[in-house]
Amino acid sequence: MSQSAGKPVPGPAPPSGLRVLVVDDERALADLVGSYLVRDGFEVSMAHDGQQAIDQARQVDPDVMVLDLGLPVIDGVEVCRVVRTFSDCYIIMLTARTEEIDKLIGLSVGADDYLTKPFSPRELLARIHAMLRRPRTSTTSGQPVQEAPPRVFGALSIDVSGREVHLDGEAVALTRTEFDVLEALSARPAMVFSRRQLIDAVWDQTWVGDEHLVDVHVGHLRRKLGDDPSSPRYVRTVRGIGYRMGDGR
Repeated sequence: MSQSAGKPVPGPAPPSGLRVLVVDDERALADLVGSYLVRDGFEVSMAHDGQQAIDQARQVDPDVMVLDLGLPVIDGVEVCRVVRTFSDCYIIMLTARTEEIDKLIGLSVGADDYLTKPFSPRELLARIHAMLRRPRTSTTSGQPVQEAPPRVFGALSIDVSGREVHLDGEAVALTRTEFDVLEALSARPAMVFSRRQLIDAVWDQTWVGDEHLVDVHVGHLRRKLGDDPSSPRYVRTVRGIGYRMGDGR
């Protein structure tokens, strides 16, 4: 299968119009991933260096970006950082390096998940579907959700229906995953969530990987909420167990 950079891959139009941007300088791998996505009904675009990735993200407004860490021109971490300034698309970062720091750096700039090369395209598809299945409220009944009043924790206000967060009256820009972590915690503020329970609630019960990615997202969330890690007001650590929602004091 042959695609030119930035051109949509021919294939069946997905009924939901979901778009995936695949960014990898290994063209054979990008083509393979793209072929699986097309067969699954996604509209796929390609980029093979960091600058192309940023340009294509602005142009096609993807729902999901599959982003290699080791890109020419601009590396994947910087691409992720830039894309996060104008898009809340889901980002899955690919890395050929197994050192934990690479994964954590990628996640700290706004990636939602990661896979280490080599990986199965079927596993990548499963990760993408898991993210896209995420419930946008805490209900699992399948029934339409009526608008609920914001959840308030001190100076923090969480509008679940509108997916908006305000702190001291000012809007806080969260990624989709950061919001989903905060939504899960705030839905049951008396509950202490283990990492696995947060993964089940936010990622998917079938997700397999390093559960410490929860810590990375919590750390990023705390920074955006102005939380002091040693004495957080909103996302509190329960030593040896996990995390719970704080009352804002």
